[in-house]
Amino acid sequence: MSKKQKLELTWVGKSNRPRLEPRILIEDVEKSFHAAARLSPDDIFDNVLIHGDNLLALKALEADYAGKVKCIYIDPPYNTGSAFEHYDDGLEHSVWLSLMRDRMELLKRLLSPDGLFFVQIDDNEVAYLTVLLDEIFGRSNRLNIIAVKMSEATGVKMAHAEKRMPKQKEYILVYKGDGSPKVRPIRIPRETWNDEYKEVLVGIEEDNLEILKGMLDAEESENRAVAEANRLLSEVKIVSLSSFFRDNSIASGDRDTWKWQNAWRIVQAVGAGSLKERALNARTDNEISAVLSARRKLSVFKTNFDHTSRDPRIRLLFADKYLTYNPGDFWTDIKTAGGVGEEGGVAFPKGKKPEALLQRVIEMCTDPGDLVLDSFAGSGTTGAVAQKLGRRWIMVELGDHCTSHIVPRLTKVIGGADQGGISKAVDWKGGGGFRYYELAPSLLEMDKWGREVISKDYNSSMLAQALCKLEGFIYEPSLDVYWQQGHSSERDFLYVTTQSLGPEELAALSEDVGEGRSLLILCSAFRGNAELWPNLTLRKIPNHIRARCEWGHDDYSLNVANLPQAEAPIVAAGPPDLFDDGDAQ
Repeated sequence: MSKKQKLELTWVGKSNRPRLEPRILIEDVEKSFHAAARLSPDDIFDNVLIHGDNLLALKALEADYAGKVKCIYIDPPYNTGSAFEHYDDGLEHSVWLSLMRDRMELLKRLLSPDGLFFVQIDDNEVAYLTVLLDEIFGRSNRLNIIAVKMSEATGVKMAHAEKRMPKQKEYILVYKGDGSPKVRPIRIPRETWNDEYKEVLVGIEEDNLEILKGMLDAEESENRAVAEANRLLSEVKIVSLSSFFRDNSIASGDRDTWKWQNAWRIVQAVGAGSLKERALNARTDNEISAVLSARRKLSVFKTNFDHTSRDPRIRLLFADKYLTYNPGDFWTDIKTAGGVGEEGGVAFPKGKKPEALLQRVIEMCTDPGDLVLDSFAGSGTTGAVAQKLGRRWIMVELGDHCTSHIVPRLTKVIGGADQGGISKAVDWKGGGGFRYYELAPSLLEMDKWGREVISKDYNSSMLAQALCKLEGFIYEPSLDVYWQQGHSSERDFLYVTTQSLGPEELAALSEDVGEGRSLLILCSAFRGNAELWPNLTLRKIPNHIRARCEWGHDDYSLNVANLPQAEAPIVAAGPPDLFDDGDAQ
């Protein structure tokens, strides 16, 4: 019997996978920043900005954040050809796919079961990326392919379109985690009048506003509402109810049963008094019946507009505003390029995404306090928006603009000086903070004889932390017990030392560990029969870890040239303060 095959995308080098070293993160306190005072009890200080290769950074995050990220948004290089100028076309796509595959697999591990993953891409690789993500996330977990307006149908691109049609859109691929299929792909906060208010979201053309104006204000009299309805009906010169609704795209329904949507019934109710007279001009019996039944419904709908009623009231949402509530999969109200050059106060040509776009993405699937991740940070828009929305965030950026662009931008956001983007819409006043990290160097380095040895850059605590991560232990040194540097459970511990341990030291450790507990000891050497101490597991370093992964490999980047630094980077007023552990959350 032949092996069952699956549908998958293949390319040159697909089977080649990097053996990543799980690096530790080293904080650069000079670049970390937090507000001078708490502005709210909900201020968030434990946000993370990582400077370094994003594949290594994602691997570094895996142990602590697997399954915990509620929203992942990335805007990776689009593989337009310029990023891979040294490769021919076939290899270019293969290299890009391999680099993306490795990152997507790690991102999936970080995504929470009820989280959403968004990746923005253009038409150059959208088809390949979709098949790749179907393979990684599962096709059943693909929620949407959103088309987003990129630019207007103007400019030089429209005048020189002999070879192909000008590009005016980009795509956002949306996948969910492996949790319940009941995850709602869109969950945007909605305005309410009071706790009993129930919105009926119905798209209606703006031209029909007058017919419903009286309904939305309890102070307006019934006579005015009817008068407005009569005026509009007279202007359009209808001869039947069905033609009015059909011509004005207000609602649709079953012509036989007349099960109209809420907008249909509401306008029936408001105009019932005058429409009764128009029944004489109706063309069918069904239309006459609908007009007459509308009058009977009038008293029911009047109750819904009464502010003192216990029944839920109804509000109509017109087409232009409806997009802000439920934008669907075709976003025309937010452009992905142009018009955002001044947002954040940093220049970032051809790469900055609008804050309004990230606000929509983040609010679709997160609540305040949830974790948002962007591993292609660019100018830092994701972190800036997440900060303003009260979400925790992690960003990764390899380029120098991590320091020249992102740090100044976030410093302004936290200090309250950034009032661009969505700041005024969300009434942002500042607050919170972030920690800036560098990836630690590789744990092993070559000595002058070509042997792999522990790097001289590692002190004892860094070594213990690195080996905990490598062995799958949580690094949490005990203040009282020197050999409890990490743990994998309540009874399994890890101890790291660069000393050589003899039988006396091992016997003392075994007695201290006691029965029912175990200790993994990583040391430079040991003497004695290890079987004499069954609660101890002895391993020599670095021999024990040499074959674990690729050591000394610092760059798995997408090979894209860094953008130039801004001519005059914005500098925050005053030097960044160091973190006060008492304020951090």
